[in-house]
Amino acid sequence: MLVIISDLHLGDGTCGKSISPSAFHLFGGRLRELAYQASWRQDNTYRPIESIDLVLLGDILDPQHSTLWLDTQPGDPDYTRPWTDFRAPKYAEKLLEVTRGILKHNAEGLGVFRDIAEDNMVYVQPALQGKPDFVSSERVYPVVHIHYMVGNHDWHYHLPGPAFDKIREEIIEALGLSNPVDNFPWELEELEPLEELFATYQAYGRHGDLYDKFNYDALRGRNSATLGDVFAMEMLNRYPLEVDKQFGNELSPALVSSLRKLTNIRPALATPLWISGQIKQHARNHAMETQLKKIWDDMGQQFLGLDFVRQADRAFQFDAVDALELVLNISKRTSFKRINDVVVWVRQKMWGGQISYTKYALEEPVFQKGAARFVAYGHTHHHEVVPLDSDGIPPTTAYQIYMNAGSWHSYYTLTAKNPKDQKFVPYQILSYLVFYRDDQRGGRHFEAWSGAFA
Repeated sequence: MLVIISDLHLGDGTCGKSISPSAFHLFGGRLRELAYQASWRQDNTYRPIESIDLVLLGDILDPQHSTLWLDTQPGDPDYTRPWTDFRAPKYAEKLLEVTRGILKHNAEGLGVFRDIAEDNMVYVQPALQGKPDFVSSERVYPVVHIHYMVGNHDWHYHLPGPAFDKIREEIIEALGLSNPVDNFPWELEELEPLEELFATYQAYGRHGDLYDKFNYDALRGRNSATLGDVFAMEMLNRYPLEVDKQFGNELSPALVSSLRKLTNIRPALATPLWISGQIKQHARNHAMETQLKKIWDDMGQQFLGLDFVRQADRAFQFDAVDALELVLNISKRTSFKRINDVVVWVRQKMWGGQISYTKYALEEPVFQKGAARFVAYGHTHHHEVVPLDSDGIPPTTAYQIYMNAGSWHSYYTLTAKNPKDQKFVPYQILSYLVFYRDDQRGGRHFEAWSGAFA
């Protein structure tokens, strides 16, 4: 049995909100139930499965969203950000500090993963004459292997070298991972046993950031930061700090707290709408609203002036830098609220207004060659199951499907009705994909589940 989850975005508590530990306990119970159901075979007999592979398909830990990176400024001799030279000693030191903060802040939830890997949580009843023996006190523990792949928020764990091996070693210990200490792959082809594992399920998986020009730079490759990293760090992470620094006790604690949730806003370009709504709700007077708006505007201009941002601007084409310039410059000249029309236009221009990555699955070589029945991505946070092709002969068994693992995350999502009203709905999401082989689960091939709770 192969289980895939993605996009947990576990932070260190300095930015945003991680999903609650209850989600991990819920998943542990669901994994135990899945193991029991998988032990029922196609001939209607019960034989306990021997192993489970759990693949973490990227953006699991989120060192990107941490204010710990912001203790140095441009021009300082030890200036360190995710986009500075990772070979400098301070880089690995800072990443280790942030990583330890994440592991500590999420210790209860990640402890569930470790218990799963150590055969303490997932078990099934023994078999007795082809049926589960519920009378016996014995338990059968399938061997569980947990594999970590990186995405665009945890690509830092893909970096080579002994200093990063040490960081990976601590993650392996905390989560109970099966990865070698020197390899948290971005692509399946980077870790042969993992590639072979997917092949046994006729599946292929990747995080999906490869197809997001804001969060992956094809020229720089995956061992490099992107414009999305800089925007997250210098705008979303930094804004609450600047507000608190300049106004301190003058602000409502509720306002400061709400601004720390910027990383939970969806879509990310709707961040100005969230800020505007929170200011209107919590600021004491109109003058304060104007001052808080000015902080955002000033930061936006500083962001656009960063060397990394300027270097990312491609000549003679509308790229991600141009999109951000448009959003931030128009924001500077008008209210937060009016920016919504621009946000919608930019999303249409840069990403075609689409959330689904179906078109990319159709372009995967493994799909076109018929080498994989299932193509699984993460990244979009949009859980979906999309049939790609079939032989057209009912009841068909020859088909290919694209799936997205969705997310485990806390969200404040912009409402569809009148987005300019700056209304958001908070909730948590938990989703996962399951693949079976041989005669597991009565011959079933896959399951895809997603749930929301608030």
